[in-house]
Amino acid sequence: MTAGDSFGRLDDDDYPAYTMGRAAEMLGTTQGFLRAVGEARLITPLRSGGGHRRYSRYQLRIAARARELVDQGTPIEAACRIVILEDQLEEAQRINAEYRASASDNPPAVG
Repeated sequence: MTAGDSFGRLDDDDYPAYTMGRAAEMLGTTQGFLRAVGEARLITPLRSGGGHRRYSRYQLRIAARARELVDQGTPIEAACRIVILEDQLEEAQRINAEYRASASDNPPAVG
């Protein structure tokens, strides 16, 4: 791997750059919270060669949203389900927008 390859990963939202301790610190939560959202299958951290959990920026954003809901009194299992549904909705809206853009660029032939 070259230095250029390493720097490219800095912009990759899916690169598992953060240890559990650092992720918990960044989110202002506990490692137990991160384990709980993992057990609820909201996020699945990758594992390092030594078996340690590693989190991406995308996963940290998802966990942060769950923490907001939990802080508002939502049970963790429900918070995780809400975040999953929000993420699915966002993806569906993105796909619909792409479809609409493609359809407007290629109107159907009349004939």
